[in-house]
Amino acid sequence: MKRSHLARDIVEIIAIALVVFVAIHFTVQNYQVSDTSMENTLHNGQIVLVNKIAYVFHNPARGDIIVFLDPTDPVHDLLRRVIGLPGDTITLDGTAVSVDGVQLNEPYITQKFNPVAESVTVPAGEYFAVADNRPTIHDSRTFGFVPRASIVGRAIVVYWPLNQWQILNTYPSVYAQIK
Repeated sequence: MKRSHLARDIVEIIAIALVVFVAIHFTVQNYQVSDTSMENTLHNGQIVLVNKIAYVFHNPARGDIIVFLDPTDPVHDLLRRVIGLPGDTITLDGTAVSVDGVQLNEPYITQKFNPVAESVTVPAGEYFAVADNRPTIHDSRTFGFVPRASIVGRAIVVYWPLNQWQILNTYPSVYAQIK
């Protein structure tokens, strides 16, 4: 009799472990920052937790830091900030960025650089995502819009190194005036 309880307990523990593993695998992911494209918000070597189900019931918002498949190399992921939603008109003029005619005052930017003036309208089902470190130009300014289907999830917290732990700010006040 004791042997059957032990076997049942082992099966239950394995089943619970499997359920937990599957739940974690489909809901969160790690992303290691491997460049300086998001400085001063994120730094090379930091590891962030990505919420993979963040956009199941709603779409990305302006200011969200997203992880998505690199359009130029779909084997790799990129991490950038969404500044343009479907239907938005993004205007880059020197160092100024405007969304639907509202110039953004982005406190997370320390170095602005938009060498070419341009204006683009974000198509349906796509997003305009840029690096916080604007001299880095591997973002929507060069490879175009990010399709909704390419978005892996929303970066929510830096958890490594432990002394740099932080919840990532989406700066809703920066985008509040845009209708």
